Amino acid sequence: MPHHIRYVFPFTAIVGQEKMKKALLLNAINPRIGGVLIRGQKGTGKSTAVRALADLLPEIKVIEDCPFNCNPDNPLEMCDSCYERYSMGEELKWIKRKVKIVNLPLNATIDRVVGSLDIKRALKEGIKALEPGLLAEANRGILYIDEVNLLDDYIVDVLLDVAASGINIVERENISVSHPSRFILIGTMNPEEGELRPQLLDRFGLQVEVEAVTDPDLQVEIVKRVEEFESDPLGFIAKYEDKQKELRLRIENARRLLPNVQIPEDLLYEIANICSKLAVSNRAPIVLV
Repeated sequence: MPHHIRYVFPFTAIVGQEKMKKALLLNAINPRIGGVLIRGQKGTGKSTAVRALADLLPEIKVIEDCPFNCNPDNPLEMCDSCYERYSMGEELKWIKRKVKIVNLPLNATIDRVVGSLDIKRALKEGIKALEPGLLAEANRGILYIDEVNLLDDYIVDVLLDVAASGINIVERENISVSHPSRFILIGTMNPEEGELRPQLLDRFGLQVEVEAVTDPDLQVEIVKRVEEFESDPLGFIAKYEDKQKELRLRIENARRLLPNVQIPEDLLYEIANICSKLAVSNRAPIVLV
């Protein structure tokens, strides 16, 4: 059978939707923001932008034989097994890999999401007894939930807890194992199909409303770019290669600078005042900072 390649529309070729693109890029630079919820009708480019972001992001170093995509350069981002090998002085082989985008289907079971645990093996082997789930696969990548408002509430609760802590804990019969699970959480939804519970809505760091482009000039440009991409995807991608590289470099530089950013106290008060006037939750100032 022929192998069909799915080409990804370049992020820098997306027309309009500046707020959505900015929210995605901010989370790419600092996943601790807490993800983004993108609300809008079908046909507004939500899924296209998410896939484009994953393709845009710089490659990451991962420990070659680790199912959790552990970071070979940071012991704090290692699972128990990798950390044990690291602390024993073992040289951990690593490879470079593109950032994964993990789709979470609406019919996913809790075991498929968090992973399943063999109790007998867990008593002897710990983390090695875990059959990794989607949260393991998404570590250091993107976890994407389309129609998040239709997902089972319990699973959404689990996802948001893990997104906040960066750790997935699997518990069965008083036995628990854990592994790092730090990801960019992106949810999309069509408000016409039902709203998200307020307490879940509050857990997303950013929320963006997207609307269909109405400017005739932009509509024409969208049509032209889509037609060009569909007729010659490789040529279209090559056309935006320089812009993609430039934006990728900006993301890398922003990530490097982030730990050195200091917020002056007067700006902290300004943030607190704005959040107070808007009557938003206490999480809002933390997200802004």
